[in-house]
Amino acid sequence: MARNRQFVNHKTTIRHDWKTEEVMALFALPFSDLLFRAQTTHRESFPEGEVQLSTLLSIKTGGCAENCSYCPQSAHFDTGINASKLMPTEEILKHAQQAKEAGASRFCMGAAWRSPKDRDIPQLAEIITGVKNMGLETCMTLGMLSGDQAHALKDAGLDYYNHNIDTSEEFYSEIITTRSFKDRIDTLENVRNSGMKVCCGGIVGMGESVEDRAKMLITLANLPKHPESVPINRLVKVEGTPLEHTKEVDIFDFIRTIAVARIVMPCSYVRLSAGREDMSEEAQALCFMAGANSIFYGEKLLTTPNPIQNRDMELFAKLGIKPSQSESTSHHIEQTEREEALA
Repeated sequence: MARNRQFVNHKTTIRHDWKTEEVMALFALPFSDLLFRAQTTHRESFPEGEVQLSTLLSIKTGGCAENCSYCPQSAHFDTGINASKLMPTEEILKHAQQAKEAGASRFCMGAAWRSPKDRDIPQLAEIITGVKNMGLETCMTLGMLSGDQAHALKDAGLDYYNHNIDTSEEFYSEIITTRSFKDRIDTLENVRNSGMKVCCGGIVGMGESVEDRAKMLITLANLPKHPESVPINRLVKVEGTPLEHTKEVDIFDFIRTIAVARIVMPCSYVRLSAGREDMSEEAQALCFMAGANSIFYGEKLLTTPNPIQNRDMELFAKLGIKPSQSESTSHHIEQTEREEALA
């Protein structure tokens, strides 16, 4: 067996050696052929017709020192969002309980920081413990993490850490200049070394090329271990940000990105993330057909709208989809264990 390939079951091959020309060839497939291949790959690794539900809460909004061109929370842009302090623990736990009652299996918390300060870690640990005690999976996105900070959050019980790479390394400086692409990769390494699971994806529709989308997915797929969750975001154009007048990405191009993510990372949860509010039911259905099997549900997606819970459940009923209990289903655990054993 080649060192850079792992076999999870009789049909599914986990690869970490994808080349640009291979992934570009996937993007170039006829649409129906691409979706067929993605759906076939999906069914080899996941139960049919299940989608994992997460709720995302902004626990510290606005005033971020980074200049990410898409982000309304950046202090560099006038978007009408005022900076706030870290939300009190009790208020966060109240939101987590509401999310659980609404059907979410994971509670994700985002803070608009370049990186947390060490003095913030005790409160963050308290929040993590409180949410875990409710029986929810926990995820946070707090910016860059040092190795010590990552270990402290892991020790508190944090399951997942989200830190998106956003786009390809080549296009990255067109979107962000206050931190480097390598900074992103270093944080992912710190998270993985701590023992936490990785949630990492990117954004489609920022003016990048198809090759940039391919290279973004290759960066993730060629990591030593694939991210357990891969959110694929469709740019939400916010007034006051540098990308507010960017040309709208074609919905079929977005769905193609979902499908290719599923093919190159067959055992990762692919999350249909930001931008879902503006998608038709038909477009969302095609995203699920392309291999998306996780969504944000029932809350605002940080500072951009997210579909209301009833609308999601109505769509699920039409499509015959049911919520999965968590991303830690026994089926997925078994496959992950096989992957790790063969690494």
